[in-house]
Amino acid sequence: MTKENNAFVLQTVQPALLGLMDGSISTLAPIFAAAFATKNPHIAFLIGTSAAVGAAISMGVSEGMSDDGKLTGRGHPFRRGIIVGVMTFLGGIFHTIPFLIKDLDVALTIAYLVVGLELIAIAYIRYKFFKMKFWLSIVQVVVGGGLVFISGILIGAS
Repeated sequence: MTKENNAFVLQTVQPALLGLMDGSISTLAPIFAAAFATKNPHIAFLIGTSAAVGAAISMGVSEGMSDDGKLTGRGHPFRRGIIVGVMTFLGGIFHTIPFLIKDLDVALTIAYLVVGLELIAIAYIRYKFFKMKFWLSIVQVVVGGGLVFISGILIGAS
């Protein structure tokens, strides 16, 4: 791996993956808990959007404040914070958008599919840029996402 490629992975891909993973996984529980508790897709959409925005701000600021990038070579903190924040928002909003559909069953079905695609995308990025074994990455990502997803359903159903 060249020095330029290594810098790209460290300064762009890693923060983007961090944001995508956090946004995709951390917002699952609130969205699905809201959907199952209220049976109202609009409420699930509001909860999902607020979770995506809140997580994006939190993760972006946290990444930007984590280090100045000089010691670690991770790049400028403002740039990393923007990358993490934007990707966290995208990761959270993708599976929130289906809840704009008024039929809860249809919204849930589409959201399930979107979550599956998000998890596969995360596993693929880990495989391509971090040389993870693809199927091991799939298992790790699905187990992590699945635990959060199940917790949201259980909390919402209680």
